[in-house]
Amino acid sequence: MNTGTGADAGKADAGRSAASNLRVDGARLWDSLEAMARIGPGVAGGNNRQTVTDADGEARRLFQRWCEDAGMTMQVDRMGNMFMRLEGADPSADPVWMGSHLDTQPTGGRYDGVLGVLGALEVVRTIRDRGIKPRRPIVVVNWTNEEGTRFAPAMLGSGVFAGLHDEAYANARTDAAGLRFGDELERIGWRGDQPMGGRPIHALLEYHIEQGPILEAEGRQIGIVTHGQGLWWLHLTLSGRDAHTGSTPMAMRADAGLGMARIIEAVNRIALDHQPGAVGSVGHAVLAPNSPNVIAGTARMTIDLRSPDAGKLASMRERVEREAAGIAAALGLALTVEVTGHFEPVAFDPALTALVRDVAGRLGLSHMDIVSGAGHDACWINRIGPTAMIMCPCVGGLSHNEAEEITPDWAAAGCDVLLNTALELAGVAAGERNSG
Repeated sequence: MNTGTGADAGKADAGRSAASNLRVDGARLWDSLEAMARIGPGVAGGNNRQTVTDADGEARRLFQRWCEDAGMTMQVDRMGNMFMRLEGADPSADPVWMGSHLDTQPTGGRYDGVLGVLGALEVVRTIRDRGIKPRRPIVVVNWTNEEGTRFAPAMLGSGVFAGLHDEAYANARTDAAGLRFGDELERIGWRGDQPMGGRPIHALLEYHIEQGPILEAEGRQIGIVTHGQGLWWLHLTLSGRDAHTGSTPMAMRADAGLGMARIIEAVNRIALDHQPGAVGSVGHAVLAPNSPNVIAGTARMTIDLRSPDAGKLASMRERVEREAAGIAAALGLALTVEVTGHFEPVAFDPALTALVRDVAGRLGLSHMDIVSGAGHDACWINRIGPTAMIMCPCVGGLSHNEAEEITPDWAAAGCDVLLNTALELAGVAAGERNSG
């Protein structure tokens, strides 16, 4: 991608002059978010629309209808990734991509991922309303299984697309009930016929809520994401011995639950030892047989380690595995460790992030550079094409929670940045003018 020299610079100038002050229809965007939230409702105002469930299939059909009404055509690949294309004046030009994901956590909010998909749709709707013909095609994408909550690892659809995983591995992933990802994708009718990868990308923009408290605390409307944290997900299984809690002496136990507790404490301590800019926690833990009067013979947990510093990330993983092995040995437990998710720290495209920063400034929006604490599909696509992320605040930094909240003004402001950045990247066909 070239954003500043030669012919491309002239095309970018044309896009800027035609569309640099455009605004989206914030009310329409908010209505779309509210309508999508009615599919797969949670129990406390949020959503439970996990990947490749019936609710996911219903959400995809609504998104398809909205996109086709906005003049886009659809292709779906073998992982169920949806590519909605608005044709450009030059169909042979590499497209500008925008998008995120529609799947949610089991107790997810209404905006995580969804804002990026429907914000991209709103960009296309606005372009059509204004009679603008972009020079490059525009592709709005819904990536499959970004959350990874039902089928680990996270960002599975984009990971296969970018060549991080193969299709057989993805199709064989199982959920807690033993159902296979590939079978469930077939069941809901969203396995496409398009091959994985190989699609040209001029640039990809992902719009997302921050999922943290920094933007709100700093009073900024826009976050320009310069880097993404690296991550290790380590799934640990401790195997001890089921035994009666009342009749087994303390010194004769092989208590997997105790091992789990000590490892959880160690994860917290290790993350604190790697400050600043490192986090670690255990958010998934299961004891078996999980009975009040049986010492747990098996404990399973997933450890989440993150840092934008590759050295700290590697150090935390090494210490966690070493200390977990020591804890298990001291308690007479067997230990297995499986890596279920990993990516190195990400540096997003400097030219794209500079463009996003410039657009936010020209629109008069308060903004700041930020490091994303969460993983996103853009982290994988960054490996195969220029990528940038735009973030809006969320109330209290709360996410992966049904109480997740943003404001209509925040949603619209970030979408305005997405719109104008996308148009500068796509250019405007000769003779086209902004009708507004």
